[in-house]
Amino acid sequence: MKDTLADKSYLFNTGKSFKSYGFLGCHLHDEGQAEFNVWAPNAKSVAVVGDFNDWQDSAMEQIENTGVWHISVNNVELGNLYKFAIVGPDGERSLKIDPYATQFERKPGDAAVITPQIEHKWHDGLWLGRRKRSKPEQRPLNIYEVHLGSWKRHDNNSYYTYSEFADELIPYVKNLGYTHIELMPIMEHLLDASWGYQQLGYFATTSRFGSREDFLEFIDKCHLANIGVIVDWVPGHFIRNYDALYQYDGTPTFEYQDKNRANNKRWGAWNFDLGKSQVQSFLISSAMYWIDECHLDGLRVDAVSNMLYLDYDDGKENLTNKYGDNRNLEGIEFLQKLNQVVHQEHPDALMIAEESSAYKGVTDVVSNGGLGFDYKWNLGWMHDTLKFFEMDPLYRHDHYNLLTFAFVYMYNEKFILPFSHDEVVHGKKSLMHKMPGDRYNQFANLRTMITYLLAFPGKKLTFMGSEWGQFLEWRDWSQLEWVDLKDPLNQKMHEFTQAINHVYHDERPLWEQDHVPEGMIYSNTDDNESSTMGFIRQGKKKRQFVVAAFNFVPVEKQDYRIGVPYSGDYELLINTEDERFGGTWTKLETQFTADKTPFNGQPASFTVTLPAMGALLIRPTKLNRG
Repeated sequence: MKDTLADKSYLFNTGKSFKSYGFLGCHLHDEGQAEFNVWAPNAKSVAVVGDFNDWQDSAMEQIENTGVWHISVNNVELGNLYKFAIVGPDGERSLKIDPYATQFERKPGDAAVITPQIEHKWHDGLWLGRRKRSKPEQRPLNIYEVHLGSWKRHDNNSYYTYSEFADELIPYVKNLGYTHIELMPIMEHLLDASWGYQQLGYFATTSRFGSREDFLEFIDKCHLANIGVIVDWVPGHFIRNYDALYQYDGTPTFEYQDKNRANNKRWGAWNFDLGKSQVQSFLISSAMYWIDECHLDGLRVDAVSNMLYLDYDDGKENLTNKYGDNRNLEGIEFLQKLNQVVHQEHPDALMIAEESSAYKGVTDVVSNGGLGFDYKWNLGWMHDTLKFFEMDPLYRHDHYNLLTFAFVYMYNEKFILPFSHDEVVHGKKSLMHKMPGDRYNQFANLRTMITYLLAFPGKKLTFMGSEWGQFLEWRDWSQLEWVDLKDPLNQKMHEFTQAINHVYHDERPLWEQDHVPEGMIYSNTDDNESSTMGFIRQGKKKRQFVVAAFNFVPVEKQDYRIGVPYSGDYELLINTEDERFGGTWTKLETQFTADKTPFNGQPASFTVTLPAMGALLIRPTKLNRG
């Protein structure tokens, strides 16, 4: 047994133990026996304490010179709490969490809970099979971002459970036409105000909403409803608490030896030493656990820029690498290694980078020097688009570059276009509240902006509450303002979101060529004088495309001509000023005929009435030959 543990421990030390959760941590065996293994290389001694030994030290034995300590304990029961008592080189004793715990007690406590091995009976074989057979870039990806703690709560403000989310969140998302749910971090964390980004447990779902098994059942039910699940994951930094990973064995263990590099001033956290082989084993094992054992469809890796640059944080402006520049070489190598390992076993899993700089090759393959991510959040597009739509329409024609600049770089990476939680908090206002004008015009702007999001090349993400235009910005301590849906304008915005999401899902040209120039035809993208824009999203089949036309001012444009590749018959998919969506049009133009009048480089064209502060999506129905 010890030989086996020694082999596994040596592999862990090489940075190549990518499923180290299989032996580190607590593993319950038959007849009430549990095996505990923990990595604490510089400790003088290590003991396990818990309910099973009245919180008295049961001394552990070091496995050769691996830095891994081991013990087997009898009379252990499911649900028992435990910690490790570690004496550091200075002789000081500290109680520490189990880094590999798969469940913790409810906050404010942070003791690990003894849980069984995962024995969930999965029912998502069809979902996983479909996922493997199709490339992610050729699928619709329309993500509903959720903070579980504030999506819905009970009347007494207590949390919903994973089971209750399965009953309410899944059908809600399904009905609205989203393809995926992205959960803000559900790994265990103590501070609600951190939103989960200062993590305590890297293998444990938060106990706020129930047990690990309840979470797995939630994932299973999402897949049965054909909804994918992505979870935010934070491999760059960890919680400050001294009973967690910091100075784990009495010395810098998971964090950098250099305290300046270890200290993350901006977020009040500690930075992982990403160049340390054992930390690589730990973090990559965490990623594999969530994808392999919990059937997640992907991870959105938080704060990638903090791992790419030595000087990203305050007070680190003068840090350089051996080449004299600001790249964090070990961080770059870690991210490449992470993505290679995950994709080797799960090529269909989505690895998504939240990366705020212009670093090149985030979604390029590692063999080309890239980081190997599947997608990168396009934060530049997001900031420019919001800035444009927040403007008084009177001045928009002078700032068209905010929209057109993205055309220059939109194929540099594989992008997700995010209107995320970060943009509707801390005084930034909700999406609806950002929009100019009176309440009617705010909704008209919001409908147009959401249409622009869904028509623009790239995958999509919107944060909860934006689907009906919640006025209040997001608050993590209370549920969304569901009472808004009693207001007719909010209800009609909700209906609009449902309608346009289904159009996006059903119209292949809107997603099957997101990342190649062939998917976009620039029919009218520089008409800043009239404050309008038009382009065509081209499908793989030449006669399959969607025409998008936008009016960014509250003045109706009659006889607005749109160039198209073919003459023939066309039909309306969406008019954002439809009365049922909260607009003013009681009678819609639904049929259009294109003749062979060339326009804007296209051989045919037709005219429409472009609604004031509105947008149209139109598709061909019967095209002429030639």
